[in-house]
Amino acid sequence: MPGVDPGYLDKQRQALLHRHRQVIYLNDMEREAIDEYCRRFNPRARSVLLREAIMQRILDELDQSHPTLF
Repeated sequence: MPGVDPGYLDKQRQALLHRHRQVIYLNDMEREAIDEYCRRFNPRARSVLLREAIMQRILDELDQSHPTLF
């Protein structure tokens, strides 16, 4: 990108790296549901699917439970 500081772009890329591993355990029914979803809709990667679903839920709940003044 012309006119953009390469140091800035590198800093932005570094901020988006996934460095923290999180492990979840699923029961058989949850795993089957994810497998069925993947068969039907063919997501680009399961990790992306799960990360986006989890983060969407977290951000929605945080947005709805914002502190109020009174």
